[in-house]
Amino acid sequence: MNALPATTLPAGAAPVACVDIGGTKVAVSVVDQRGTQGRLIEPTVKQGAPDALAQQVLRMIGASCQAAHIRPGDIAAVGVAACGPFVLNQGRVELATPNICGGLAGAARGLPNDWTTAVLEAPLHQAFPGVRVENDGIAALEAERRWGALQGLSHCAYVTWSTGIGVGLCVDGRVLHGKNGNAGHAGHMFVSDNSDALCGCGNIGDVEALVAGNALPRRFPVYPDAATVFIAASEGDAGATAIIDEICRVMGRTLYNLIVTLDLQRISLGGSVFWHHRDYLLPRLQSHISGRLSALTGGCTLVPAGLQDQVGDYAALALVA
Repeated sequence: MNALPATTLPAGAAPVACVDIGGTKVAVSVVDQRGTQGRLIEPTVKQGAPDALAQQVLRMIGASCQAAHIRPGDIAAVGVAACGPFVLNQGRVELATPNICGGLAGAARGLPNDWTTAVLEAPLHQAFPGVRVENDGIAALEAERRWGALQGLSHCAYVTWSTGIGVGLCVDGRVLHGKNGNAGHAGHMFVSDNSDALCGCGNIGDVEALVAGNALPRRFPVYPDAATVFIAASEGDAGATAIIDEICRVMGRTLYNLIVTLDLQRISLGGSVFWHHRDYLLPRLQSHISGRLSALTGGCTLVPAGLQDQVGDYAALALVA
């Protein structure tokens, strides 16, 4: 693999904090002229008051600064790449995230809270005035266009296949945001008939409910996690192979829809489910695109993320560097 670009700031530049919020984990680091410092990872807080996640992030930024020997007051900006969707409350982002907020789909989803949103930007802004919050798919797209596999492209997308499904979109050189910063939530499209897969958003049978990393053990409880399904398939388990073929059909249709709707040149793919099994998944996904309506799909390729499994770290940095 190619070496990843250095994450450093110019000499004399004030340090910045980088926050990557996912449905499973929160990663925080600070970046200065020395590079990335004080990186911390914790499970995403899903209990307590609706601002518990914001308080976790603030605490982690403080701990990261301490580990890097940086005063929190010297932080010039905070970039937050967060899983969405977003809801704006008095102009500040709150997360209506299916894998964090238990009040969206109710008790059947099994999340340990009744939040309909997780307060995020307002508490961060009180502590750090230079806060920029973006959907993690959009932030990852900006990072891939700046340092990764989408450099020099004006019509492209980044797709993460992880705990959830996230997308960032760029057409005519413009990154798409939408009215609340939610452009790219293709994980909540319906591309297949299904009546037994409950998404955390309350939908039954959307893409995320069918293929996301946390959906597989709920749909196929004989396998305790997504990794086990892939291991079983690699060992010749016909049932596991059929499951992977089916989830590739769903994800392949999703990617096809994005390509023909937006006339894309390239899609960069990342996220834990895809990245750990990319050699197995990539040709299967491409098979659902190649040869179909070539006037629109011809010349569009699927590629692994150029920033590899560190897209999230670069995504947050791309917002403030």
